[in-house]
Amino acid sequence: MSRISEALEQIDFVRRYTLERLDTVPLADWFTVPAGGVSHVAWQAGHLALTEYRICLARLRPHTPEDDALLPLDSYMKMFGSGSTPGPDTDCPPAAEIRAALDRVHARVLEELSSYPDADLEREPLIPHPLFKSRIASLRYAPLHEMIHCGQIALLRRMLGQKPIW
Repeated sequence: MSRISEALEQIDFVRRYTLERLDTVPLADWFTVPAGGVSHVAWQAGHLALTEYRICLARLRPHTPEDDALLPLDSYMKMFGSGSTPGPDTDCPPAAEIRAALDRVHARVLEELSSYPDADLEREPLIPHPLFKSRIASLRYAPLHEMIHCGQIALLRRMLGQKPIW
């Protein structure tokens, strides 16, 4: 199996695992911050859409005009980027739109990167990151990062009264 195929397999496996949890939370509950909580499901999903774009696409190739249809990058950076604070639903896109952006970005990653040249995987990312120094390391980091947020989604859904999913 090629390195890109292996990386994409892991990225897709973790996304399916995340969606098994995410899709059990009604969209109407996405902006609820449970008692004692500091985040909501909408922020987690928006953050995952943004970071999958930035980790898997923006660090591997330049921005394209087609990227603008995936998600509104500037507003997602403000709402869901590192250091942002989960805001109320009035400050964010509707939950269904966040969910759709999550799907659009993921589909583009799988489609576009399936033919990414192996020779380019050792190159430095276009946007530096303190945790990795190559493009393949960026792709290997993507599912690790998503699992952190999948765990937060799992905790939020439990705090919202749902049973655990094994």
